[in-house]
Amino acid sequence: MAHVKRIVAPASWGIGRKVSKYVTAPAPGPHNAGALPIAVWMRDQMGFARNMKEIKQILHDRQVIVNGSVCTDPHIGLGVFDTISFPRLGKHYIMLLDKSGRFASSEISGDAAQVRLCKINNKTVLPGGKIQLNLLYGANLIGENTYRPKDSVILTLGVDGQPRFEIRDHFPFAVGNVAMIVGGQHSGRVARIRSVIPVPGSVPNRVSLEEVQTGEVFETIEPYIFMVGKEEPALDIWGITV
Repeated sequence: MAHVKRIVAPASWGIGRKVSKYVTAPAPGPHNAGALPIAVWMRDQMGFARNMKEIKQILHDRQVIVNGSVCTDPHIGLGVFDTISFPRLGKHYIMLLDKSGRFASSEISGDAAQVRLCKINNKTVLPGGKIQLNLLYGANLIGENTYRPKDSVILTLGVDGQPRFEIRDHFPFAVGNVAMIVGGQHSGRVARIRSVIPVPGSVPNRVSLEEVQTGEVFETIEPYIFMVGKEEPALDIWGITV
């Protein structure tokens, strides 16, 4: 499906509903159907192009780098903590969520765009006893058994001769560590985990958190937790202050 009606597009896209009837739909990829197509981000949010013809020309010229790889498909979806670079312009951005649950981008430095924060979805034991870490957005890498599902890792993106997917830091899913909420009514908030409340059955466990900035206590579910630090937030790597 190349297009979707604007009126039914996810609210997280933050686009006008009556500008036109249709808008670009995301292609199958590392994110779910709620991902923001890069064409919509470039045109509707950032104003880098006026129409799809200009977007396709920019992408065809291989001027856009997403998470360390050249992007040529205008339907590729963007998600939280994805990095987008325009080498010819010297501009780099990271995707985040605002307090209303809408996608927002923040300009970052070139050094910050060389690494990415990723969530570990699960682990697989390979022949020979090697541990494969399966990341939330489809990538896999060989790691140690000290990493656990729901943890986050900072990975290199293979830019400027660096190795690709080398682990630079590790943020465990644990009480006292800091997370960003990436779903539900508390989207975009950065908070410290107070406790994990087990819930019987197939319903996700609940997590009690205390917001870093205000000290407000609230609850959400485990799938909405994205670890962003240990005792303190590590978002300053990308120039983000809490």
